[in-house]
Amino acid sequence: MTDLSAATPPQEKSVTVGGGVDERTIAILYRPPLAGTSAPVLVWLGGYRSDMTGTKAAEMDAFAARQGLGAIRFDYSGHGASGGDFRQGTISRWLEETITVLDHLKPERIVLVGSSMGGWIALRLAQELRQRATGPHLAGLVLIAPAPDFTSELIEPHLTDAQRRALVEQGHFEELSEYSPEPNIFTRDLLEDGRRNQVLTGIIETGCPVHILQGMQDADVPYRHALKLVEFLPAEDVVVTLIRDGDHRLSRPQDIDRMLAAVGSLVNHD
Repeated sequence: MTDLSAATPPQEKSVTVGGGVDERTIAILYRPPLAGTSAPVLVWLGGYRSDMTGTKAAEMDAFAARQGLGAIRFDYSGHGASGGDFRQGTISRWLEETITVLDHLKPERIVLVGSSMGGWIALRLAQELRQRATGPHLAGLVLIAPAPDFTSELIEPHLTDAQRRALVEQGHFEELSEYSPEPNIFTRDLLEDGRRNQVLTGIIETGCPVHILQGMQDADVPYRHALKLVEFLPAEDVVVTLIRDGDHRLSRPQDIDRMLAAVGSLVNHD
C-alpha cells in the first residue's frame, strides 16, 4: 500500500442511538479508505473509561492514514465526546452503540482492534455479526489485554463485604483508579448485564484470524486470563504474543509496533 505523507484529519461524525430518555449521541472519528482500496476498515473498540483519542487509538488511525486504509473510532455513551450517562453503561448498551456505528458507516470488511473491555465487546460483536444476514464481513481481530467477562471473572469474585453492601444499597461501588483522579464506578446493572453477555462459556466462533497481545506484568487483567480466552477460540488462526515486561496499557513505542504489526498482518491476510 502507498505511504501517504500528508494525511488529512478524520471526519467528525455522530449517530443517535435509542429514543426518548434513552437517547444518546455517539461521537465518531471516521477516516474514509483511499479510493479503490478493497482492504478492510480498521475499527477501534476502547476500554472501560477510555476514549477514542488515546495513544493506541490515535496510532491505529495514523497507521490507517499512512496505508490508505479506512478507520473508525468512536466513544461509547458516557465516554469522551459522546452523550449519555456513564452510570447507565453496560456491555449490551455499548455493544448496541458499536453495531449502530457500523450500520451507519456501512464498511464492507473490518478488522476489529479491541483494548481491554473493547476485546470483550469485539468478541460479542463477532458473535452478533455471525447471526446477521447483513453487515460487514469480519476479516480479523486484534485483542490487546482483552478482558472478556471481566465483571464476573475479575471483579465479582473479589468483592469486599463493603462493596457488596454498596451494590445493594446504592446500586454501585467506587474503586480508586491508577489511570485517573476520578474513581472507577461499577454499577449493579453493569455486573448483572455482564453475566448475560458472558463469552467464556463455549467455543467463540469468530470466523476470522485472531491476534492477542498481552502483558505479563498486567495488574488489571492477568495474562492467565488471555490464556483462558484461547481455550474458547478455535485452534486455527489464533496467535498470542506474551510481552514479559508489558503492563495493561501496552502503550510504549515497542508495544505500539507490535500492535501495528498485528493489524498489518490481518489487513493483508488472505
